[in-house]
Amino acid sequence: MTNQLPVVQCVARARIPTTKNGPDIFLHLYANDRDNKEHLAIVFGEDIRSRSLFKQRPNDNQQSRMIRGAYVGKLYPGRTEADYDDRLNMKLEFDPVTGDLLVDHDHKTVWDPENNTLVRIHSECYTGENAWSARCDCGEQFDRAGELISSEFDSQFPKVKGGNGHGVIVYLRQEGRGIGLGEKLKAYNLQDLGADTVQANLLLKHPADGRDFSIGKSILIDLGIQNIRLLTNNPDKISTVTYPPYLNCIERVPMIPINWTDESKGIHSKEIDGYLRTKVERMGHLLSQPLKLHSETSTLHAHAHAHDQTTLPLVQ
Repeated sequence: MTNQLPVVQCVARARIPTTKNGPDIFLHLYANDRDNKEHLAIVFGEDIRSRSLFKQRPNDNQQSRMIRGAYVGKLYPGRTEADYDDRLNMKLEFDPVTGDLLVDHDHKTVWDPENNTLVRIHSECYTGENAWSARCDCGEQFDRAGELISSEFDSQFPKVKGGNGHGVIVYLRQEGRGIGLGEKLKAYNLQDLGADTVQANLLLKHPADGRDFSIGKSILIDLGIQNIRLLTNNPDKISTVTYPPYLNCIERVPMIPINWTDESKGIHSKEIDGYLRTKVERMGHLLSQPLKLHSETSTLHAHAHAHDQTTLPLVQ
């Protein structure tokens, strides 16, 4: 991996009404010069805008801009202008020479880059997100991130501020910590034979964690995000997302497993207990120990430690 960040280009953006009780999201599809995968940004907030998508292009017209999603406000039948919503009285501003999108002075149409923005950098997990797997907490973390970004405060820990409808989930297509779905399924078989998640990757001649978060950095810069409140338990993500002066991780917001604080909810399996234990013992994730959950002592310990983590300054 080079020190130079990948070049990303937002190809399209579309509003996605959701089944949740929350704001619409805007799904952004990205191309890049590092791989041929379709990485995504799930954006909460109409005013968080991709610079590459909204930039005025040669031979651009208002219709093509609306079709690719480079519009302000809301689309409606018969609308003819992308850069001005006459119903909401919202107008975009551009540099007359370069065509670059400008941040308006009153921040009515473009999110202020200096705002503290809640962000989750999430790697694709087909099994956890689509096959109801209880081997990992990836699906739970994905859902929790969306709920917290949508909300004013965390439902688990009310002292933790949510995104109040503004934030980003960067969704990177790097299944199985970078080894791909086929190798990941082989790793699952090795886990059933007694290996933990790290050992299984190593036995298959893969690194314990082969993910590359550099594309995620480029996507956040493209979206005009500068000050990040990062949703993670992984200390490596804190350092990898930092890219001064463009990206500053100002706070880590912990993601405590749901059933650590409410035994009636969340994921229940011997596999998830081993998976979390390996994250702590082998990968240094910032979670409570001991991990023998829901005994009287460990439950109290998990509750106490979880509440201790509700306000966490970033330690460089």
